Amino acid sequence: MRIHGARVFSPEGGFSVRDIGIRGDRLVPPEGACGPVINAAGCYAIPGLVDIHTHGCVRHDYSTAGPEGIGEMTAWAALNGVTALCATTLTLPEADLVRACSLLSSPAGAGCADIVGIHLEGPFVSPDKLGAQNPAHVQGPDGALFHRLQHAAGGKVKILSLAPERPGALELIGALGGEVVCSLAHTTADYETGVAAFSRGARHLTHIYNAMPPFSHRAPGVIGAALDTPWAMVELICDNIHVHPSVVRATLSMFGPDRVIFVSDSMMATGLEDGEYDLGGQAVQVRGSTARLLRDGAIAGSVTDLMGCLRTAVRVAGVPLETAVACASVNPAKAIGEFHRRGSLDPGKTADLVLLEEDLSIRQVYLRGDPIR
Repeated sequence: MRIHGARVFSPEGGFSVRDIGIRGDRLVPPEGACGPVINAAGCYAIPGLVDIHTHGCVRHDYSTAGPEGIGEMTAWAALNGVTALCATTLTLPEADLVRACSLLSSPAGAGCADIVGIHLEGPFVSPDKLGAQNPAHVQGPDGALFHRLQHAAGGKVKILSLAPERPGALELIGALGGEVVCSLAHTTADYETGVAAFSRGARHLTHIYNAMPPFSHRAPGVIGAALDTPWAMVELICDNIHVHPSVVRATLSMFGPDRVIFVSDSMMATGLEDGEYDLGGQAVQVRGSTARLLRDGAIAGSVTDLMGCLRTAVRVAGVPLETAVACASVNPAKAIGEFHRRGSLDPGKTADLVLLEEDLSIRQVYLRGDPIR
């Protein structure tokens, strides 16, 4: 297959009109393509998006769903331009996390986005910065528990979100080394503790600004620590609820576009109507584009998928399209060690790509070389 005439994204130079070749499930040079020629004039061609922080959608949650629910979530994600993801768990009892990790280690089904990793958001979080995490299941950092979960996942845990100020957290970060991306999250830590965590090997900040101390001129906190750590990358939820558009622009200016990762933090109500839903055993009320816990009104994840976040970043925050695409594909793929397989449209990579109309609506998704929309 040859896709002709699209404005094709490149991490190095924005967009340029050129052809894309697909053979089987791989991207190839255009001259190596065979089969039909697809006229994509007027479209943007971008890599399939990579969402490294998503809890669920269409009435299912990755922490609790069975194989059918996982299939429905990953199929819906693919249809909406997310072709790879890290299924993200919540702060839950060990037995529930072991079950989830085991189920999420299975290969993707036909027409489904690849689960390229698991993101453990908890249970090693601060009881004083829970956000929407369930206080009943918070635990102190425990390397043995992490390794039991990693074993259940078949080595598929890519990100561990934890609070670095908890006793034993810094030691755990140092011990895990390159085995997993340690991410600072749901934390009351100050700047010095954040610096210590990054010096021990942490290299990520989970949903920056949310469930952590604010970045202020006398107390920069973990945000300042991340800013001063050149290898640290930060997640940003661009749903126009979690972060103000001005702060989206400021974050990109401070960290630079190569260190910011757009994530959805989507929960089970994503793709559905207003109503009452569940998040980790807690009741959530969804109204419009906002989800809140009934117990205290805390924001309970997002009801916007990653493609919706990309559009919001461009339309509302004024982020250049090429920057938004990099933050939703290139950067997350690099963060979890997947850039050699996905995240750009270079020959040799998996043929995951999305054709967008001028208004950023989806014309077609190609998943592992097959058109699915």
